[in-house]
Amino acid sequence: MLRTLGQTMESPNHTNLDTSLFFLLGIPGLEQFHLWLSLPVCCLGTATIVGNITILVVVATEPALHKPVYLFLCMLSTIDLAASFSTVPKLLAILWCGAGHISASACLAQMFFIHAFCMMESTVLLAMAFDRYVAICYPLRYATILTDTIIVRIGVVAMVRGSMLMLPCPFLIGRLSFCQSHVIPHTYCEHMAVVKLACGDTRPNRVYGLTAALLVIGVDLFCIGLSYAFIARAVFRLSSHEARSKALGTCGSHVCVILISYTPALFSFFTHRFGHHVPLHIHILLANVYLLFPPALNPMVYGVKTKEIREKVVKVFQKGQGTGVKASE
Repeated sequence: MLRTLGQTMESPNHTNLDTSLFFLLGIPGLEQFHLWLSLPVCCLGTATIVGNITILVVVATEPALHKPVYLFLCMLSTIDLAASFSTVPKLLAILWCGAGHISASACLAQMFFIHAFCMMESTVLLAMAFDRYVAICYPLRYATILTDTIIVRIGVVAMVRGSMLMLPCPFLIGRLSFCQSHVIPHTYCEHMAVVKLACGDTRPNRVYGLTAALLVIGVDLFCIGLSYAFIARAVFRLSSHEARSKALGTCGSHVCVILISYTPALFSFFTHRFGHHVPLHIHILLANVYLLFPPALNPMVYGVKTKEIREKVVKVFQKGQGTGVKASE
């Protein structure tokens, strides 16, 4: 797709490489710490896999958890796993042995999937906010509003929205000329990091990237905020302090996940476009925090703060231990 990749590319060692390759540099300025940085990446990657698979298994095997809020949580876990597999293997290869070479097609594919999954996750978080709004403001109509059909449609909308908004980006990059360096000062093929390497007019790429980000982060955050404004109004109309505490308690996990997901995303977004004086390694670290921390922490937040999941996780593990003891006998 990148028709002008016939130019010679120089790696950090100034050796000629195959012209269809890019080179992911990692974290410029912190190369000497790459091996040490791989330790938290490994821990976060392991936590992501174990935590999200645990959520999926527990919800799938426990009929009592077949409710909209937990089905949305399964969507979130699936997206987090997919996003992690799109980034962590290559990131570890870069940190461990400097294996930053990546083909143009693989770079575009990674770019597409990373950003598309992030957009899908934002849509699911919005759906979870709507779930809490219906549960608190219209509890008697909850089961009739959030039916299985509606949940499936929301899942399809999340997939289509993320994919369609991200689809033009590889084609917009495909029209650009890369006549200078093919070295990407990043740990993954981030959209703007690749665009900055181009020699031609990149305004369409920049405008579309900014528009897509605002359509997702801006619109979703506004709607989530609106949902919680209605929730707060409904909760503070309750006469019982106990009822108010219980209603707000059901939102605690979701609020924590929103903060975990959107805070590093906003920092990364604004520093990339407006933080021209922010050191490059700080920006790249923030971008990696945005990709690595939410998938690892989301299952922990729901596991700790949600009584039903916590109890079912213990039950599943006790059942597994019981089966193992019987087998050994």
